[in-house]
Amino acid sequence: MKELLKKLTEAFGPSGEENKIREVILDEIKDYAEEVRVDALGNIIARKKGPGEKLMLAAHMDQIGLIVTNIDDKGFLRFSNIGGILPLTLFGERVVFENGTIGVIGIEKMDDLKDIRDIKLNKMYIDIGARDKEEAKKKVRIGDKAVFYEGFDVVGDFVTSKALDDRAGCAVLIKLLQEVKSPKYDTYFVFTVQEEVGVRGAKTSAYGIDPDLAIAVDVTMTGDTPEAGKMAVELGKGPAVKIMDRSVICHPKIKEMLIESAEKNNIPYQLEVLEMGGTDTGAIHLTREGVPSGCLSIPTRYIHTPSEMASMSDIENAVKLLIHVLEK
Repeated sequence: MKELLKKLTEAFGPSGEENKIREVILDEIKDYAEEVRVDALGNIIARKKGPGEKLMLAAHMDQIGLIVTNIDDKGFLRFSNIGGILPLTLFGERVVFENGTIGVIGIEKMDDLKDIRDIKLNKMYIDIGARDKEEAKKKVRIGDKAVFYEGFDVVGDFVTSKALDDRAGCAVLIKLLQEVKSPKYDTYFVFTVQEEVGVRGAKTSAYGIDPDLAIAVDVTMTGDTPEAGKMAVELGKGPAVKIMDRSVICHPKIKEMLIESAEKNNIPYQLEVLEMGGTDTGAIHLTREGVPSGCLSIPTRYIHTPSEMASMSDIENAVKLLIHVLEK
């Protein structure tokens, strides 16, 4: 699982440019699904046939990133965000473009900052070591996308990396595909695009599949760091069964199915009420005439930063729990 997570988190794939991460995932699943296709928007849809209802499992493969909006005369790049990014996390951070160009994020006149709220993206730039505009344009162009340039590391019982949101969920679905032999559902494993900019891939793929029920696998925030917001989710206490977030109130049928599977098989789990944000579940449950939907979440610290952190045991227990849902 660690090797798989390393491979997934290090693959380039900001929203709207998921080519490279899609290739990695396709290579991992090609021998385990009866049908694999890529739809018009770029979602991977892999099917394992079963006798029961159509179940859609979803994890998004895109990651947050930056997009070049302007190149000045001295070769510095101005940029905007792709997905939710806190400017506070960016200063001094390195980023990488798809072609391998490395940049460092700088900020104008730090001495003028009187408050943390003064740090805005429009006061920041990317330095790619160019001497002027013409040299910079040989390396990047307007609209090029970059992602954090951070590696995958093991920290005690935890792992840290960029893009655990939601390559951790992708790893869970890949392991499920590899390990589940005879699912009781007609199961669709969907690796979605453009979740970070509006759950767009989930919306179109769910419309095409028309599932009877659905479960997304994504990350969630925790309340276990110093002076964190009060939230009953911690690293290492098991995957979290979502009750609600801003995009969905999870269907009782799915919620209870996940809880029952965990309790019957002695798999640790937590209950999650997220007061902000959302997942692919939000788009899937509103598809066509409505789809009973839920979400299994991987507790993760420092979400949407260059160094997200999760527990290996939570990720592995998410796989175990969903195996029982699919087979038992």
